[in-house]
Amino acid sequence: MRRLRTPRALLIAFAAVAVVHLCALAAGVPAVAQVTKPVLMPLLAARVVALGGPRLLVAALLFGCGGDTLLQVGGDTVFLLGMGSFAAGHVCYLALFARHGAAGGVRAYALAGAYGVAWLGVVLVLWPDLEAGLRLPVACYSLLLTAMACGATRAGVRTGAGGALFLLSDTLIAGGIAEWPQAPAPQFWIMLTYLAAQYLLTEGLSRPKSPRPGRGQSPGDGSRGDGKGRAAWRGPAPVAHRPDQSWTASRASTMP
Repeated sequence: MRRLRTPRALLIAFAAVAVVHLCALAAGVPAVAQVTKPVLMPLLAARVVALGGPRLLVAALLFGCGGDTLLQVGGDTVFLLGMGSFAAGHVCYLALFARHGAAGGVRAYALAGAYGVAWLGVVLVLWPDLEAGLRLPVACYSLLLTAMACGATRAGVRTGAGGALFLLSDTLIAGGIAEWPQAPAPQFWIMLTYLAAQYLLTEGLSRPKSPRPGRGQSPGDGSRGDGKGRAAWRGPAPVAHRPDQSWTASRASTMP
């Protein structure tokens, strides 16, 4: 009973801090947003530990915390370090998705191609607006993020949705860099989609995956099957924000 209460309490704590953080962004209270932001991912990581989830998932969330914190500092060097921290988290996610088998089929290849085209399109649009020293790091980061989102659907519907929302969050950031029309309080929507993405990825990956029945076995016969998860692909490729604009703090409390 106690083991069941701890993950639930940590989830409630995450939800409470997330609400305070989002309200602070919406109300324009950066001091509160800055204090609450670094607490969010560690709460999810602690929940994964309490559930007995994979260590790679804990590492991905902690790398996300590092990126969140660094992006609040500002400056080109710190920005690149923050982007690198997020990139390390994406590598952890990719390693987790690989455990669910390789994707295949016409639909998977078509979606992968669509992601590639979307990534290239966003990079080409943003390229002129980026400083020379940021162009290559940003392009590489966005490609890694796209690969993470593409692999997310291998682990199920929740992780697939999480990958899509992560991409959406960074696409909103990219839209700000390109000076595309923005919704009111864009930093609120960026953080809302980011937090939802990390939560869904955590929920999808912290539970044991359901084995697929092998050849000649029915889904309900209790056998282990071939051990491969479902495979699929997904989504558009955003590009990270540039530090010399207010969008550098896109996922930062003052303005992501």
